[in-house]
Amino acid sequence: MNRNFIYSLLAALLGVCIGALAVLCFITPGRSSHKMDTTGGEWSKIDLVLKGISSNYVDTVDHKAVTEAALESILQTLDPHSVYMPPVELKASEDDLSGNFEGIGIQFNVPDDTARVLEVIPGGPAEKIGMQQGDRLIKVDTTVIAGVKFPQDSMVRRMKGPSGTKVTVTVLRDGSYIPFEITRDKIPMHSIDASFMLNDTTGYIRLTKFAKTTSNEFLLASLELLKDGMKSLVFDLRDNSGGYFDQALQLSNFFLDKGDEIVYMEGLHRKRENYRADGKGLLRDISLTVLINEGSASSSEIFAGAIQDNDRGVIIGRRSFGKGLVQEPFYMSDGSGIRLTVARFYTPSGRCIQKPYTDDYHYDIYRRYADGEMVAADSMKVNRELEYTTVGGRKVYGGGGIIPDVFVPVDTTRATDFYIQVTRKALPMRFASYFYDQHRSELSGIEDFSVLLKYLDSAALEAGFLKYAAEKDGLRPSAPQEWSEMHDYLMTQVRALVGRYSKLGDKAFYHIYLEIDNMIDEALKPHSIDLISQKS
Repeated sequence: MNRNFIYSLLAALLGVCIGALAVLCFITPGRSSHKMDTTGGEWSKIDLVLKGISSNYVDTVDHKAVTEAALESILQTLDPHSVYMPPVELKASEDDLSGNFEGIGIQFNVPDDTARVLEVIPGGPAEKIGMQQGDRLIKVDTTVIAGVKFPQDSMVRRMKGPSGTKVTVTVLRDGSYIPFEITRDKIPMHSIDASFMLNDTTGYIRLTKFAKTTSNEFLLASLELLKDGMKSLVFDLRDNSGGYFDQALQLSNFFLDKGDEIVYMEGLHRKRENYRADGKGLLRDISLTVLINEGSASSSEIFAGAIQDNDRGVIIGRRSFGKGLVQEPFYMSDGSGIRLTVARFYTPSGRCIQKPYTDDYHYDIYRRYADGEMVAADSMKVNRELEYTTVGGRKVYGGGGIIPDVFVPVDTTRATDFYIQVTRKALPMRFASYFYDQHRSELSGIEDFSVLLKYLDSAALEAGFLKYAAEKDGLRPSAPQEWSEMHDYLMTQVRALVGRYSKLGDKAFYHIYLEIDNMIDEALKPHSIDLISQKS
């Protein structure tokens, strides 16, 4: 049954209900009308309409499709984050946050319309059977996925599957096609993309989500950095859309003193619950800087708000997403479920950072660009009527995300025409894949960062990239001055992408890429909470 038709049908029936049936009777004289008793409770109309459809509709009704469309429509009227999830979507979502999933155990990207293996997860089924970093994915079972613009999410779905089931993945390696019959298994997932020392005393951790394993991963990463001499930490939560609430609490607890409030939550049917630190955190004496941007949401904002309101560290970046709602899952016996908003969370100062439910709620980030907020601090939306104070007396504001203590704009200064063109065509990623094809044996053996840097310095990447851009897409810098303006910016990205093909993987990528990251530059400057307070 056509989905748009289902929505239209439900809108008509649920919106006017008895009136719609009355009109029907009016235009068909001589037929008896159907009266429905709506005194049976608050939701009786919905039940009556669905029963009326089932008993009277002119054609066969797809009950499952109508029911799911009704559920989606009902939840959409509540708030932007209460959702119905069919079985497949619910399982995929929970797998992503559970710290493991069932599949073959590879990470890949898709340069030039052919998926290329970036990482073979240690101990996973793909590694055990001999799949290697750099392999090109050609077929999954009998389905060709290379060179046919096959959707990346569909590739993932075909390779995932229940533990114990088999899938045959054919790869291209060194000119030979190799079919691997792989038995799927549980694959461990990591929420920390990278952790390393930025200098002799400053550690760096990038967290991509708050999964079930996050606090354990964070503890292990922190212990390694402390062993390396860490006195201060740059904690990168950019584009971290959140996850499990308890993980945000545990990470906050690493840094806060006993009794410090982390967050409280409250709703119409949920009594207020306060959450405080127990004073046993490993990193209470470590200087802390937190990086956020417009993609930092939910649990990321709980953490950033707790640190900011307790004057425990400096928040650097751009205004966060603004999701201050708490969802609880409700499961159904067919494997589907809903995530229903049951409360709002509030930072220690009392801020609710949920942004308003506007008609263009899901396009809010585009509006921020249009309003100039991404490049100018003065353009940030600040509701001065929702003013709060931190424990140290600094002013902070609610009503739409965490506003950073130190604003860092999107860097547009080096976006020349040549840079825009090569980026639009994904040339840095495509060149990295091409370079790896030529130097697989050399890159694959590198597992020390200093060795990698020496190799990249001697690899003539600049000449190789310019030649590749000219030959593949006819792209050249318009003048030497244009190339000099963006040379360091672009070639650092190229080096990072090539370095990713070493055994260091994402750790190499971020370590190199951060050299051109203006937010990291700001984070490495001395920032005092007292000085920030004077500016407030």
